Amino acid sequence: MTDYIALPKAEVHIHVEGCFEADDVIRNCQEAGIPLRAPRDRLFEAHDLKSFLEMLDWLCGTFRTREQLAITAYKFARRMAKSGVRYADVIVNPTHWPHWHSNIPGMINAFDAGFAAAEQDGYPPVGLCVSLLRTQSAEDAIELVELLSRIRHPRVVALSIDGNEAAAGRTGPRFAEAFRRAAAAGLRRTVHAGESSGPEGVRDAIELLGADRIDHGVRAIEEPALVDLLAQRRIPLGVCPISNVALGVYPSLAEHPIDALRKAGVPVSINTDDPALLDTTLEASYAACADTFGWNSETIRQLAATSVHASYANPALKAQILADLAVWRA
Repeated sequence: MTDYIALPKAEVHIHVEGCFEADDVIRNCQEAGIPLRAPRDRLFEAHDLKSFLEMLDWLCGTFRTREQLAITAYKFARRMAKSGVRYADVIVNPTHWPHWHSNIPGMINAFDAGFAAAEQDGYPPVGLCVSLLRTQSAEDAIELVELLSRIRHPRVVALSIDGNEAAAGRTGPRFAEAFRRAAAAGLRRTVHAGESSGPEGVRDAIELLGADRIDHGVRAIEEPALVDLLAQRRIPLGVCPISNVALGVYPSLAEHPIDALRKAGVPVSINTDDPALLDTTLEASYAACADTFGWNSETIRQLAATSVHASYANPALKAQILADLAVWRA
């Protein structure tokens, strides 16, 4: 039995909004007098991407104080440690958080306080990827990038974009200027694409947004020339197989293209997306994929190495994790 918790690895596609604990949400509701959206056992229930995003908006609306955000950040880092994650890039989308729309610097500072306290207690370092929502305007996007460029918070490592691609339509052209400015400001660029959109979303992420990492990206498999491009340019995909099955992108793990993409030379890593809401862990995702696709320990090591290379961790930390991974034994 392989111990996937002991495997040195990074998590590079995970949302802070997908890591809430029910006790914290219920406590928030009690403190603010907010009625629960559903009984405790169905608090995180959703049936498709649309209802999932609506649930996120409600959950985030219960977080109203700096302390609540700091606690969430601390517990996120603790969750990562329990899965053996050595470094994480976490996505936060301010549009989901109604009480923080007009105070994004305060939101970043609150999360930073929690992450810093967690790191002092021995939990893994965390980089913050601040995300746009696909339905925002080009002006909103540029405004966010200018804000991030102005405050230059060391916790913020990247500009991200997420949301329902199928509902929003093609958005690459709208956000191209914001991503160009993010690159000029020294921010990395990670883009949700190829989940509810097809391969065209992945191509836009590369050609219009200059993505240096793509979140999901799995539907690139539908266009062989695009798979070749990803492989040639070594553009990593932060793949979330359990999420893709749970939200109906693929009917089963056996039909998921992560192994086909890997065999085609595309850098793929395993991630959880929204583990608390989907009731999964990173180690469970590794185990399920290894079992489904018959991966041996060397393949697992390569996938973990890809997660580290694809992360926005600093070079010294990457080198340390990779050195530990080199001596890992299944």
